[in-house]
Amino acid sequence: MNFEFSADQMQLKDIARKFLEKEEAVKSARNVLEGEDSYDENLWSQIIEMGFTATAIPEEYGGLGLGYLELCVIAEELGRSLAPTPFSSSVYLATEAILHGNDESVKEAFLPGLATGDKIGAFAHSESNTAPTETNIACTYQDGTLSGTKIAVVDGDIADFFVVSAKNGSSVGLYLVDGSSSGIDVSQQPTLDPSRSHASVSFDSAPCTELKSDWSDVLNLLDRAAVLFSFEQLGGAEACMDMAKDYAMGRYAFGRSIASFQAIKHKLADMFIAVELARSNCYYGAWALSTDAPELPTAAATARVSASQAYHECSKENIQTHGGMGFTWEFDCHLYYRRCRQLAANIGSQAVWKDKLISSLERANQI
Repeated sequence: MNFEFSADQMQLKDIARKFLEKEEAVKSARNVLEGEDSYDENLWSQIIEMGFTATAIPEEYGGLGLGYLELCVIAEELGRSLAPTPFSSSVYLATEAILHGNDESVKEAFLPGLATGDKIGAFAHSESNTAPTETNIACTYQDGTLSGTKIAVVDGDIADFFVVSAKNGSSVGLYLVDGSSSGIDVSQQPTLDPSRSHASVSFDSAPCTELKSDWSDVLNLLDRAAVLFSFEQLGGAEACMDMAKDYAMGRYAFGRSIASFQAIKHKLADMFIAVELARSNCYYGAWALSTDAPELPTAAATARVSASQAYHECSKENIQTHGGMGFTWEFDCHLYYRRCRQLAANIGSQAVWKDKLISSLERANQI
């Protein structure tokens, strides 16, 4: 079985990389972190113009209808560049929730705007420091309205609408709430990575539309998003490894490049192993996502865990390889470490996905 991307997909990856390098996306992330803006509006408009937001949306809804493999390669390059935009919130989560929802009128109303970037969506799921489950979700749906509070909503302060997990009787489903509706209160929350804004969102009998009605639909959305987030983490991990290698080869101590020292060689070798392991698992996830395979829960959890571990390993060791310089504000090492920690907590911690992996493997063995 060949898991390699096609020549066209690799060309798209190359185009995305060159575009983001030209737009100096890493510099944009620093500017957003140090400034007052929630995201880089100019970079976001350029990403929209490139058609990236429309990648997996069918042509009938104004998208390009390319597919998920193309979206995976774009996600990897966005992760490599630290692009400070609401791409993941709108594309990985909001678009996917609507695209796989049951309401055709919602698709016709929202998907064209998501494709053109006129609408920004956010996924509101977490309610406390513990992982959201089918039994502890407190946000409720009743008589066409939604009430409750969600925290750590990525891009919640700039979203035009929210996809919210809420309890309806004994089940938990997904509901869409227009950001302009009454009964919504949004307040920004500080995080380790200010280049990706977060917010607390309270709903007080806010009008909503049902997208999906079962907890399994929530899990499926998270599995699909996990594969895309994993590629973003993979791109960031590889960028850290490359930064560490380039610095080590150009930094001299005692008359020789520090890359020749055994301790540094071991760091770089460990980073390379972590990246390649994550890449293999991400490719497995991409296959499962693109084919809607029954192995998706296992593939998504495997990719998520290995990509989270690789990004942590590489961002941490990148700082160590840079030595005392790596801890300074002027170097970009901390930007990647911040994004690493933010992505590791998004849509569930590593512990959550390890549990998902174990559970999916147990189910597979019982079949």
